Amino acid sequence: MANSRAIETGPDAAAPLPRKMRGLDAVLAEAGRALQVLAGAAQAGRPNPAGRLRGESSLSDAERRHAAGLMRVNHVGEVCAQALYRGQAMMCDDPATRKLLLDAASEEVDHLAWCRERLDELQSRPSYLNPFWYAGSFALGLAAGRAGTARNLGFMAETEAQVEQHLDGHLTQLPAGDERSRRIVEQMRTDEIGHRTTAQREGAQRLPLPIRLGMRVMSKVMTTTAYRI
Repeated sequence: MANSRAIETGPDAAAPLPRKMRGLDAVLAEAGRALQVLAGAAQAGRPNPAGRLRGESSLSDAERRHAAGLMRVNHVGEVCAQALYRGQAMMCDDPATRKLLLDAASEEVDHLAWCRERLDELQSRPSYLNPFWYAGSFALGLAAGRAGTARNLGFMAETEAQVEQHLDGHLTQLPAGDERSRRIVEQMRTDEIGHRTTAQREGAQRLPLPIRLGMRVMSKVMTTTAYRI
């Protein structure tokens, strides 16, 4: 992987969108980024926390398949977070909040790339349903982006809180000999905690219970499906 986070970073990544970018240009730009994410072209800006592969640990076939299922779930989670934050940022009028969302999305690109690398090492693949999950999350982000700064940050905080719970569970479920996956998940968890606490510090409003429960139901469907498909 190269060192450029090409799909959303750069000197103007968090600058307010020009008026002309509010229309078709913005849609085309986001479509291009979506294609890069779904095609596996996301490029990490930080080194893989697992380091270089120097011979795989002795995992049984069952352990390898289980680890791959968990990392596929993690990869889908990052696809969804990437789409959600980009959708929110596209509709958000507050420059500071938009920058915060795009900064979080930038780190999610690292997670995408690391999970994809690990899936390759485990001789597995991403979820076949990634286009569906990306589209749904982006649509949710567009809706949330118009809900105001406090709700925008609330969606971010709740998303990260739920991801933290999934990663905590995966750290206990990964095979004991899969140290590489464990290192990636640990770094992802650290980053997600940082996103959540930043959103809370900047004024995130707790989402209504029905929305939180709806997000949990969607997450459960996603994780159950992505483990196998």
